[in-house]
Amino acid sequence: MELVSYTTEGAVGVIELNRPPVNALSTQLVEDIDEAVGHAADPDIRAVVITGRPHFAAGADINLFKDAHHSGTRALEELRIGSVARRLEQLSKPVIAAVFGYALGGGCELAMGADFRYLAEDAKIGQPEIRLGIIPGAGGTQRLPRLVGINRARELIYTGRHIGGEEALAIGLADKVFPADELLAAAISDATRYAAGPSVALSMAKRAINEGWGLPIDEALAVEAAAFDESFASDDAREGVSAFLEKRKARFTGT
Repeated sequence: MELVSYTTEGAVGVIELNRPPVNALSTQLVEDIDEAVGHAADPDIRAVVITGRPHFAAGADINLFKDAHHSGTRALEELRIGSVARRLEQLSKPVIAAVFGYALGGGCELAMGADFRYLAEDAKIGQPEIRLGIIPGAGGTQRLPRLVGINRARELIYTGRHIGGEEALAIGLADKVFPADELLAAAISDATRYAAGPSVALSMAKRAINEGWGLPIDEALAVEAAAFDESFASDDAREGVSAFLEKRKARFTGT
């Protein structure tokens, strides 16, 4: 991977974008992110942090759009940001996006593929595609309303404005906000806590939430019941029940 580093901190996988100066999303960068997500799917990795410094990702490389207009190709199919965000979303483990600087356009959409978004106080996030005469095309029109509500999402998408960490926190687009020099350590610390938890149960909780969202209630409850049964059959469930009855701290193994 030329433009992404993948490292581990215990059972936490850390994906860091590295295409200076602003991590504009090129075809190669997206391919490298996809490869790193593949590494993070390793069962020994039990939580993931994705980040980029000094900017998380300032959006798609606009030169790709210009080239697509000239060649008549479909820009989204070439760039594949949406499919990578979806793959991140479908990882069977908690994922935290640690957002420094700009997370705009495709960068915002990539961050929304994570379970949680932790922002630096001076970060800016948004969907500015409307300023180019286009709309978000990698999940922004679908995930943003689910996170902040439909009318807030409309306003952000229709205006294309960038919002800061505190506003993102207030409307639900950010989950936590930190000073920039504390952000990555905080994200890794929380990811480490998730990694020490019951991995099967966390995976099933993620599946139930993601797959049940938007379904009719009876179908959603069936998704939950199936996920519960799978978590109940795990070694971690046996350990959790035994530890509770024996009044000791559970020692989860992730199986």
